[in-house]
Amino acid sequence: MKRLLLLLLFIAPVAVNAEPPSKVAWTPEAIKFVKNGNFDKGKELAESCKSCHGDKGQGVKAEIIDDETLPSIPALAGQVANYTYKQLRDYADGSRSHIQMTGVAKGLTEQDAADLAVWFGSLPTVENKSGKQNLERAEKMVEQGDGKRILPPCFVCHGSKGQGEKQDIPALAGQHADYFTRTLLEYKNGQRHNDVYSRMHLIVQQLSDDEIKELALYYQQLK
Repeated sequence: MKRLLLLLLFIAPVAVNAEPPSKVAWTPEAIKFVKNGNFDKGKELAESCKSCHGDKGQGVKAEIIDDETLPSIPALAGQVANYTYKQLRDYADGSRSHIQMTGVAKGLTEQDAADLAVWFGSLPTVENKSGKQNLERAEKMVEQGDGKRILPPCFVCHGSKGQGEKQDIPALAGQHADYFTRTLLEYKNGQRHNDVYSRMHLIVQQLSDDEIKELALYYQQLK
């Protein structure tokens, strides 16, 4: 308990003085706005997303071509709509940065972002199996966490089946392991910082790179 209080005291000044990690505020009006996104318009807008994210929002696995590794492109199918909306708005206002996505998001209105979010959220989650592997350590982290490191079980936020939660906590089930790993490493090294209250940044600091990779494989195989 003392360690937890010390951690909260350490975080508090940062939360007060630092720039907000995201300009999206989840007011009842904002939640309703995303929920009422235009499904048909989102489907229409998503036509321009197919070349990267696939015709069913399945993304693209990492692959090696001519000894060069091409990183995976995230699956969007079945993603929590609020999360997708938030990421698009974060790209648009600079809270999150990516060479391609920043330009794409800046060309979208808030309504466009909501429409795309509900469309991709309506698609079935990707089935992304990769063969049997020993992921007992990852399974334990998901189901039990680690009290010694004050790490809560992953399911508390991301759901028992990696389905995410309504506010803006992402679904992880079926996500490409390479993308999952890259994302957590970006939180770990500070390259990405649009997680509200620095939730993932603080958690991932206590995970080894091997633990991150195992968690990525674990969630990739969920459906």
